[in-house]
Amino acid sequence: MKISVTSKLDGIKSWSLEALDTCPGSIGSDGALVPACSGCYATTGRYIMPTTKAPRIHNKEDWRRPAWTTDMVAALQGERFFRWFDSGDMYALGLAKKILQIMKQTPDTKHWLPTRMAKFPKFQAVIDEMRALPNVAVRFSSDSVSGDFTPGVHGSTIFSSQRLPRSVFICGAYNREGRCDGCRACWDKSINVITYPAHGRKMAKVIQISGSR
Repeated sequence: MKISVTSKLDGIKSWSLEALDTCPGSIGSDGALVPACSGCYATTGRYIMPTTKAPRIHNKEDWRRPAWTTDMVAALQGERFFRWFDSGDMYALGLAKKILQIMKQTPDTKHWLPTRMAKFPKFQAVIDEMRALPNVAVRFSSDSVSGDFTPGVHGSTIFSSQRLPRSVFICGAYNREGRCDGCRACWDKSINVITYPAHGRKMAKVIQISGSR
């Protein structure tokens, strides 16, 4: 069991997998990566370093252990906040069901789970159970990089400086050197949609291509 600590999140712990390899929701109906995943931050920089990849590769097999759920519950004791998947997604229904059990058994921990698995009907019942828990914020990610989202469906989207969505919470981390700095909006169930500023060279190229279509 490899739990990560992300400096951007003020040291809040997370559990992750490798990006794209465990992200079936990243593939669009045309068989290509959706725009938001084409510029994925978790496929560049430190995420491609062996020391970063190793725990994510380990976690892909480790969650299948019978004792994994119990070990995760123990690891989260005393944690006020937890993030699932700063990279990757709950690609397997068995994994989703185990995560649900962990959420139920850690009521004093607020869980934030970004995902694209709501695209697949077989995950819907588990996701609905997660959303019903008072300590869980499930955010179904929009595929857009221009701020588009479906109200009542998506809980997050990405926007470029050319197009700013209205009536949504705008992540301010990039005005704070990329840090949450005490903000816990992503875990706040009362905030329906959070929009994240597009950043990085790879994402800039995706936005340029999307805008030219």
